[in-house]
Amino acid sequence: MTGVGRATTGVEGTLGLSSSPPPGSLVSSEGLHALPRPVAVVVSAGGVLGAAHVGGGYALEERGFVPDMIIGSSVGALVGAIAAAHPAGAAPWLDGVWSRLRRREVYPLGYLPSRTSIFTDRGLRRLIARSGLPSRIEELAVPFTAVAMDLRTGAPVSLDHGDLESALLASAAIPGMLPPVDREGRTLVDGGVIAHVPVLAALRAGAASVVVLATGPENSPLRPTVPRRRPGAIAARARLLLAHHRIERDLREVSGHIPTVVLPTGVEAWPAPWDFGHAQRLISTASRTAGHFLDGLRVSGPGLYRIDDVLTPQADPDRASASSPWRVAQ
Repeated sequence: MTGVGRATTGVEGTLGLSSSPPPGSLVSSEGLHALPRPVAVVVSAGGVLGAAHVGGGYALEERGFVPDMIIGSSVGALVGAIAAAHPAGAAPWLDGVWSRLRRREVYPLGYLPSRTSIFTDRGLRRLIARSGLPSRIEELAVPFTAVAMDLRTGAPVSLDHGDLESALLASAAIPGMLPPVDREGRTLVDGGVIAHVPVLAALRAGAASVVVLATGPENSPLRPTVPRRRPGAIAARARLLLAHHRIERDLREVSGHIPTVVLPTGVEAWPAPWDFGHAQRLISTASRTAGHFLDGLRVSGPGLYRIDDVLTPQADPDRASASSPWRVAQ
């Protein structure tokens, strides 16, 4: 996703990172452009936290990177579709959208469409309509897949052809909150339930390498902790652990076959799911952190390449360049 440079302040800005390039400039990234083709960009679920995807998009666009395919779940499907429609300049447009977005626009109260959900999807429909997207998936400039879940079987469903609006609505249909979507004889809901980070869909689509844009605490190394002995805290910790282990399982499986690059966000404090007021902080921090990571990236064969692994010794020095600060996770 060519964009503007960004700076950060506060705790998340004290990372010792170099500043982003001037607006419109391109930066060389040897590791990024050495990835085997076709390369897929995988955009995770995350709701309001998806603003950080825009920061990763800036970092990729500033380095002249255009993927061969884009796969997204939930909010990642909407971000991914816009990037697929405008592969060289989606980040600035998405920046403006996220900066102005408010909860009532996405989850409007007082318009119950049926007994199937708390909120109507009319806000999402308006957002999709304003996004300058074609009516069909096949008309996007970059091949695109939205991942949803079949509510009857629990199986992931890859939507890579046909009506684009219904595919995006299905992928983002949080069970109970937004209405499910009936499409091609199936009842579909949020793809993030079954594929929070849809890397398996990218592998099945024939990707030879993947670049992952992922958000939220479940995508970061988890600190061992015991929650407060209250029902809500215990349940929240259990959900976080479950999501984290599913994501790790999928990343490990895919990275055993192809290079799997996970862009860092640098975000340490994630906002609440309903708080739309942190978009600029998430975008700025992710843009700067991901850009610094990409400039140090060296890829040598299948493996999991991500910034958090720098904290542990390399298990196999032959699998990663000695000049790179980023290791391959085995």
